[in-house]
Amino acid sequence: MATKLSIQPLNDRIVVKPLAKEEKTAMGIIIPDSAKQEAPSKGTVVAVGLGRYEDGDLIPMTVKVGDQVLFSKYGFDEVKVDGDDYYILSESGVLAILK
Repeated sequence: MATKLSIQPLNDRIVVKPLAKEEKTAMGIIIPDSAKQEAPSKGTVVAVGLGRYEDGDLIPMTVKVGDQVLFSKYGFDEVKVDGDDYYILSESGVLAILK
């Protein structure tokens, strides 16, 4: 699945492909829209910037392409690239890397 993405994030930003949202729990309980809106979002990192500069030194990125991450529901910009939806967010907006 190694496709060349036609977008390169700058500085400490990353591009995330959102994971499909589940409408039901494993036990078949339907999750209402109001509950889904409050939950953090999950996605796969598809591109990363070089990092951020602090006092003239480059601080490299912690996340890497292929990582599945959990991020704040409100801390990203939605973009459509080559017909697919992606989120662009700062690395600081990542809450956790999923293992």
